[in-house]
Amino acid sequence: MGLAPPALAIEAVSWGWRHAGRSTWAVRHLDLVVQSGERVLLLGPSGSGKSTLLAGLAGLFDERGVGESEGQLRVFGEAPASSRSRCGLVLQDPEAQLVMSRAGDDVAFGLENRGVPTNEIWPRVRAALDAVGWAYGPNRPTDQLSGGEQQRLALAGVLALEPDLLLLDEPTANLDPEGAGLVRDALARVLDHRATTLVLVEHRVAEWLPLVTRVVVLAAGGGILLDGPPSEVFVGHDELFARHGIWTPDHRGQRPARPLLAPQPESLIVTEQLSAQPPLADRPLFARLDLVVRSAEALAIVGPNGSGKSTLAHLLGGLHRPQAGQVSACEALAPGHAGSAVWQWPARRLVTRIGSVFQDPEHQFLTGRVADELALGPMRGGLPEADARRRALELAERLHLDAVWEANPFTLSGGEQRRLSVATALATAPRALILDEPTFGQDRRTWDEMLSLLAGLADSGRGVVLATHDRALVEALADRTLHLPLGA
Repeated sequence: MGLAPPALAIEAVSWGWRHAGRSTWAVRHLDLVVQSGERVLLLGPSGSGKSTLLAGLAGLFDERGVGESEGQLRVFGEAPASSRSRCGLVLQDPEAQLVMSRAGDDVAFGLENRGVPTNEIWPRVRAALDAVGWAYGPNRPTDQLSGGEQQRLALAGVLALEPDLLLLDEPTANLDPEGAGLVRDALARVLDHRATTLVLVEHRVAEWLPLVTRVVVLAAGGGILLDGPPSEVFVGHDELFARHGIWTPDHRGQRPARPLLAPQPESLIVTEQLSAQPPLADRPLFARLDLVVRSAEALAIVGPNGSGKSTLAHLLGGLHRPQAGQVSACEALAPGHAGSAVWQWPARRLVTRIGSVFQDPEHQFLTGRVADELALGPMRGGLPEADARRRALELAERLHLDAVWEANPFTLSGGEQRRLSVATALATAPRALILDEPTFGQDRRTWDEMLSLLAGLADSGRGVVLATHDRALVEALADRTLHLPLGA
């Protein structure tokens, strides 16, 4: 009598999931079979359910008030909840996975919960940290990590578990190019030495193609558009990919033509001898920085993880008090208030002059409806409610958020949340816009729309500042680039 064949890694039969409080299904009519050991790149437009599918496979859903399912989803022949110990998931928001105050303890946490013998835990912790190119020791406080460093630590925690099914949701989206390369190399080593099944959501398609054996493209309305090896999926389907807003390996953005009579740049924000150093850190993020933010210009802030891009963005946005140096307004930004420190402004003045987009969009949501979120800033800035609602709807339509107008912002996909955070910053019509990773989680169509929108803002006389690792965005949009080195 022969041995029974191994269980499939993943089997979905007409599977669907609808989040509680939502009228539309996040995923529906999904029929999918993944064999053990396959390496699958999962693509699809924003809102097609990629992150929802990963969460479902990881066993994070049940039907006790959090949503409704249909069809069947199995992992290694069992219900996903029964296979959790064999799965490892890196979420789109890495901060949501960090639970301990020190980096090494955070990686060890999962191993301890799985009952790994004590003498094996710390060798596996150190190996996982080394695998992702961890630049610090195991005692690094997790509350001092940049978004990219959080992402790397979350991945280390999952790799240490040595899962049979590895589920990665944009694992390098917040990483600098060198760090992203280290992560891909680490995953290649893991996949070469273990029969791990991989399901990966990423928009940096070209860089990941050497690691994957199959591409599955989800449709926005449910089901699968394309399924096959990369050599087949990415040949002869250019029109389909463009129509559905799906990333391809060779897609490059192009900035729209500038107007013939573009406004002349004016100074909006200046920094003088600006320095920042986290508590307990042995080096400053940056020191004695002199910078001018100008209207009618897009300024890109680039540099490796931990170099201080997000910190600088917060300082320019008036959200933090400088430790040393000054961040001051110019006359073109605040008539009658030239030379004033932007961090000292009352919220009503700040919100109508400088708009900020955080790296984590959930950190800036304040209401329970997309419609209310978009109208809140203009109303606080003094705009009548009817005018605020009208402006909110215009932005929702421009950024493809009208379909989720009544939804809770916290139930949106990662890409939808990012577009909402940008829209809320634009809603108050600020003269300067400071954006931290504005294209995170976007599909091809909404990425192109974001590029067009930001270019239009700069060309109309706004000052646009981008803290980003998105090289394609920098190449297409930036008029000027500031590079922050590590350990300035």
